[in-house]
Amino acid sequence: MNELNITTPALMFSAVSLILLAYTNRFLSYAQIVRNLYADYKKNKDAVLIDQIKNLRKRLYLIRSMQIFGVSSLFLSMASMLLLYLNMNLLGAITFALGLGTMIVSLAISLWEIQISVRALDLHLQNMEK
Repeated sequence: MNELNITTPALMFSAVSLILLAYTNRFLSYAQIVRNLYADYKKNKDAVLIDQIKNLRKRLYLIRSMQIFGVSSLFLSMASMLLLYLNMNLLGAITFALGLGTMIVSLAISLWEIQISVRALDLHLQNMEK
């Protein structure tokens, strides 16, 4: 194994920051959709709206998980830098590996959430085609 230096975990900052920004934007757009659905639901308690609300709830929980794992990745990368700075190389490498693992989990959840979103939009398109 090549020796890990303090700059390697630092490379994660820009990538993780951009991903967290994308997750936050996705969350904010869903929050707006939920507010609009709430107004529609108060006017008309349609079964389709109830299904959309259930779908959005699941997607919001997935986004929360994506954000938790993304922030954990950033935290572990920072801890790794600190450990490497303190010459605790093995512990720093393990912490960095954990940070990479949490980012992989975050991205995997993101893929899952995207699949759910595409299916939800596809249902709308099918409904419009009828």
